[in-house]
Amino acid sequence: MTTGLIDNWYPPSKENYNFVISLWKWYPLFCSLQWFLSWYGMGKTSVQSRLNVPGRIGWLTMEVPGFLSLLYTMTHLPEQLSITDLPWQNKVLGGLFVIHYSYRAVLFPLLQPSISPMHVLIWSSAFIFQVINGTCIGAYLSGYGPTTARDWESQLHFGTLQFVVGIGLFYFGLIGNYYHDEELRNIRRREQARQERLAKEKGESVKSIEKHYEIPQAGLFQIMLFPHYFLEWIEWLGFWVAAGWSCTPARCFFLNEVAAMLPRAVSGKKWYIERFGEEKIKKKWAAIPGVW
Repeated sequence: MTTGLIDNWYPPSKENYNFVISLWKWYPLFCSLQWFLSWYGMGKTSVQSRLNVPGRIGWLTMEVPGFLSLLYTMTHLPEQLSITDLPWQNKVLGGLFVIHYSYRAVLFPLLQPSISPMHVLIWSSAFIFQVINGTCIGAYLSGYGPTTARDWESQLHFGTLQFVVGIGLFYFGLIGNYYHDEELRNIRRREQARQERLAKEKGESVKSIEKHYEIPQAGLFQIMLFPHYFLEWIEWLGFWVAAGWSCTPARCFFLNEVAAMLPRAVSGKKWYIERFGEEKIKKKWAAIPGVW
């Protein structure tokens, strides 16, 4: 019987899965370093460097391993554990993960009018995050979590209602995330059209829009600067609700995302203030309405 691409690690044995999860819980401590660092080599704060990765390629290659790892694990681990069929809940949750990353990992970089280069350290840390996260969630859903209908009855305190509410939160966050991403894309598209018109009138080459920024105003942008962060957290909170509060990988994913993204939102608000002035920004929250 095959033991996977990397023996006992990919997919992981139960012992190795538990070991990785025990470390994965502490990921927020690593993220806390961001509160003390002003450097972040991606997006608004990216700078020229020999160690930069082209933005579009970097995004695609650092995000795709997440759902590929989940799919690989869910394809091979059940066979290793002699599981012939998984409950429908496992398949639905795996499907939600793939749906999210089909947009976030594949469509997002293709839809963006431009993406700033990213430092190889940012790329590599995101790549590692995705592999670990996708593998842990995939392992839970394909053998180390509930594997029977009876398991799911004891997993969810409020039964199918809890599962449905969780999925509802997930889709609410996903749709809202796309809507606010699209608003940011439209800012670049309008500027691209303007630059093309000016270039045609003056007979010059079209200027880059890579570093063009405005203060977005649509939807939740009226009250906060990073609603796409907030709504992504809603997505994965919903996933955790649907998977059950005892689902450690789902809990870790939600908490790890907040820990990784909240410092960036707070520093991002400072960036907006420096660029556009405090008067235009001071009434907007960073990423959590009424809190931060």
